[in-house]
Amino acid sequence: MKKDNKKTSEKGAAKQSKKQYSLNDDRRVKVLSPGAMVAKRFFRNRIAMIGLFVLIGMFVFSFLGGLISPYKEDQLFYRNEMQKKEYAAAIDNTEFRYASADGQNFSSVIQAKFVLAQSGKKDSFEYKGINYTITEEGNNLYSIAEEGTMIGIAYKDIFSVSDASHELPFTLQFKALKSYVTGAESFEDNGKTYKMEYIKGEDGSVEGASVMVDGKEFGYISRYVVSPWMPDNFLTREFKETAIAAMENNESTMEYTDAEGNVHEYFLSYNASTKKWTISEETVTRVYDKYASPSAEHWLGTDKSGMDMLTRLMYGGRVSLMIGFIVEIISTLIGIILGGVAGYFGGWIDNLIMRIVDIFYCIPSLPIIIILGATMDAVGVEPQIRMIYLMLILGLLGWPGLARLIRGQILSLREQEFMTATEACGISVRRRIFRHLIPNVIPQLIVSCTMGLGGTIITEATLSFLGLGVKFPFASWGNIINDVNNTFVLTNYWFIWIPAGMLLLLTVLAFNILGDGLRDAFDPKMKR
Repeated sequence: MKKDNKKTSEKGAAKQSKKQYSLNDDRRVKVLSPGAMVAKRFFRNRIAMIGLFVLIGMFVFSFLGGLISPYKEDQLFYRNEMQKKEYAAAIDNTEFRYASADGQNFSSVIQAKFVLAQSGKKDSFEYKGINYTITEEGNNLYSIAEEGTMIGIAYKDIFSVSDASHELPFTLQFKALKSYVTGAESFEDNGKTYKMEYIKGEDGSVEGASVMVDGKEFGYISRYVVSPWMPDNFLTREFKETAIAAMENNESTMEYTDAEGNVHEYFLSYNASTKKWTISEETVTRVYDKYASPSAEHWLGTDKSGMDMLTRLMYGGRVSLMIGFIVEIISTLIGIILGGVAGYFGGWIDNLIMRIVDIFYCIPSLPIIIILGATMDAVGVEPQIRMIYLMLILGLLGWPGLARLIRGQILSLREQEFMTATEACGISVRRRIFRHLIPNVIPQLIVSCTMGLGGTIITEATLSFLGLGVKFPFASWGNIINDVNNTFVLTNYWFIWIPAGMLLLLTVLAFNILGDGLRDAFDPKMKR
């Protein structure tokens, strides 16, 4: 019995295995929808999947990275460093200087006439029928008079004021200089007596003089004019004497001890063309932390403005991707409308739209964009508005190719049976175009737009690199690479341009790979 039962079960299993499914049984064949078949073919393409994952990474980096970053897009960073700052300047007065009397005309032409007459050992000269007299008041000090009235003086020694006022009344300046060149002990002006204290060198020669009034120094005479760079700095007589001694000895440094006992070191440099000495001092200065190397605080260093490079790359990717998508949307909308209308109606409408397409193809896009960029620079368009203009310009110049693609597809689709059926059913023209024809060219549109995004991003980066696109303080990958404006930055600061260039390369390559993958997935005849 057991053997019979066993045989019976085996026969039943054999009959069950031989059971045939009917042709209308849905268990016989697993059918996929067209969309699922496209998705299946796409996901099987490993290279396309790599491009997709790269793009996902770029979007996460650009749009989420800026939210995670502890820094802002335009946040500046500073550091303290020792810098030489110009503290004072000195001029060796080897040429004539001039001072005009109050209310008199001592013009540059008259001064030039004086120089010619003085070099010719003449005591007078004539200009515009007026006779001018030259009087030598002392060594290198001359007075010029117009018909007996003094109009000015010329001198090669300097009377430099050491108090807050840097302009002396003409009469006081003339009397002080005349007392100095004649060796007088004092002089009077406006009821005050000014005493001269002469400064002599090691060889006994007079090197300068102090003008004293009421026991205080009022002015200082020397062949050097020593003046501070900042008007609120006060240079004492001791500082000027120390500087003059260093300049006469052609020293490059000098030390000076101030009234509080602090020792300061100054650096001297001479410019032969301007005959001017520059006195500089090293001070702690707060400067932009520009071109800082990668560190724990700044993973990719800082740029020329002292901004965090990693954060700028995040926001730059956001701008570049956003511009690429908006430009493609504008181009696609215009291309769908004009291409769809031209392909469906044909005739004179098709000819008109295609001639417009030909005109846009003939437009030199780059020169126009350069001219518009220069115009916006001259007008001073704000960076936000400039970015909108850039997207509109690129979008309006980029639609002709899409219009031709859609027109060609619709020309072949409108003759098929389903379009005849729509016409027989009385469906409106608008619905025939946008509900029945356009959806049939969506696959080609997706492929074209995907591959066009890479080109748009490259165009934006090129314009920004040339200074015609996105402007500071907004960042884009193009204007980040624009920081590499000289060979020194290119060779020494790799973190400025290599990361932005790599992100730009990977993004454009990923869009192209994704476009190729979508084209293969939508076309079942493509070899896989």
